[in-house]
This record gives sequence, C-alpha cells and structure tokens, in this order.
Amino acid sequence: MTEYVVMFPADNESERRAATEARRQATFDTDFEFGRLLAARGGAVTGGAGLTDSSEARTIRRGPNSEVLVTDGPYAESVEQLSGFFLVTCDDYDVLVDAAQVLTRAHPVVEIRPVKEF
Repeated sequence: MTEYVVMFPADNESERRAATEARRQATFDTDFEFGRLLAARGGAVTGGAGLTDSSEARTIRRGPNSEVLVTDGPYAESVEQLSGFFLVTCDDYDVLVDAAQVLTRAHPVVEIRPVKEF
C-alpha cells in the first residue's frame, strides 16, 4: 500500500487554544470519521499527531557560511503553520482524497502528500 501524510497547514493557533471542549470534541469526531471512512474503503490511519503551539518550536538551518542557526518558533514566510498530521495507507489516491474531504469540517485546509521511503 502507498503511504501518505495528510497535513493541516492552516489551522489557526489562537482559535485552537481558545476552543471550547465541545469544539475540540467536534474536531476529534471529524478526524475519527475520516479514519472510519478511509477504513471502510480499504485504507488505514497508521499514525499521526497534533502539534504543540508554534511558540514551542525551534528551527534549525544552515546559515550563509555553513554555520548552524537555531531560531525560536517555526521559520516560515507565511502565517500558516502545521497544526497536525495523519500518516495513512491507501491503494487508491482518489479514495483518500474523497475521504479527506470530511476533514474540512474541522480544518480549513487539508494537504495530502505521498511519502517516499528512503
């Protein structure tokens, strides 16, 4: 089976922090429904995680003179930050895309990428 990562790159951190328990449960229920829909069509969620706030992130990069630079927070050229992801397996990409559409109830953007094993 082909492995994919399903990412949530546009969830709003401040909204997520301020969410009521009912809103958090609705997100959990939506994510669970995605897994159920995928499993019903032969795929599977094999892993995943919700990520902590970007304020807890560190970015490590090679600088202009090959020195290593460590900065606080994610270093991105946009306001969008990755809030979580699922690892999934599925033989049919169209099935995955179809099942993932339910995720937009809880996540404004869902990005799917094939995983290339090394």
